[in-house]
Amino acid sequence: MAVLKVKFSKTRRGKLAQVLWILNWISVVTGLIIFSLGLFLKIEIKKRSELMLSGNIQSVPNMLIAVGTIACIINFFGGKICYDCSDANKFTRWKLFMLPYIICTFFFTFCVFAGAIMCYTMRNELESALYRGLKDALKYYKDTDIPGRCFLKSTIDLLQIEFQCCGNNGFRDWFEIQWISIRYLDMSSKETIDRFKSNVDGKYLLDGVPFSCCNPSSPRPCIQYQITNNSAHYNYDYLSEELNIWVRGCREALLQYYDNLMQSIGLTVLLVWLFELSVLTGVRYLQTAMENVLVLGDPESESDGWLLENSCMETAKHNIKIIKNLGKMNQISTLSGKSDPNMDIPIADYGPDNVPPSSIPEDS
Repeated sequence: MAVLKVKFSKTRRGKLAQVLWILNWISVVTGLIIFSLGLFLKIEIKKRSELMLSGNIQSVPNMLIAVGTIACIINFFGGKICYDCSDANKFTRWKLFMLPYIICTFFFTFCVFAGAIMCYTMRNELESALYRGLKDALKYYKDTDIPGRCFLKSTIDLLQIEFQCCGNNGFRDWFEIQWISIRYLDMSSKETIDRFKSNVDGKYLLDGVPFSCCNPSSPRPCIQYQITNNSAHYNYDYLSEELNIWVRGCREALLQYYDNLMQSIGLTVLLVWLFELSVLTGVRYLQTAMENVLVLGDPESESDGWLLENSCMETAKHNIKIIKNLGKMNQISTLSGKSDPNMDIPIADYGPDNVPPSSIPEDS
């Protein structure tokens, strides 16, 4: 018994073909949208690649770009097919091509769905890449005169100003690294030398942060040095007073930014997937209805269209049977190759030129 069988008249078949032709062209546009979203995401990640440890982060945008490109191609041909299927005579040229096209498109929709799911599962990889990338970037903040690292100071400063953040996990990260280059320190000063000797690593550490951590909305002038020293500032309590520097870490800020971006892209791709499934369902109805018209032999007659010719269970059993038969055929061909009587026959290694002398009768 056919699944979701619908009866189509000639007029309904024509209207269905026209609607599907329009929907396929809309699907071409949605493919371009997915392609554009993938390209946009790739650029956004590339813009801050120096703050991320390289990994599989680009797999999601690459997947979206590939899916968008394939969607444009598939739906372009789908529009051409649906346009010709409005006429029974033109349908004959696509008859053998229709079922493979539907099967390929059906499996392709799973790629679209996979792209949507990947958008929601990217957070862990992104968090790990940002944590290690930002940690290294902060470490090299002071290296403004070393090739390959000289750009990191401006990159970190612009990041902290744009995203209103400070450090990797928070502003205290700056307390644990030397972020001022030696070329800007007075090495003849006893205070500077004492600070170098004050820690095991021999670094110039201080409880201060770069200027880019300052909150310009604060009414008080920015306190970026001796942040934890209450006596160094008038009317200041480090523990009770709200600091006038950004408290949130840049990793959290970037994660929130990319999370919002990925959720929006994932939702868009998911809606495109549902739209593609609806178009594919319509194409399947059109294909079965037109094939039944050819069986009836009357283009003017009504015909049935369905999603599956048999029930879901029967279709599954039929497909499993086909797979088993293919396996048996492969097994039989392998066994028959091993027992072929024409194989492994020893070939005589003698002839008129290599007969042993003892076997040649002598003349008496």
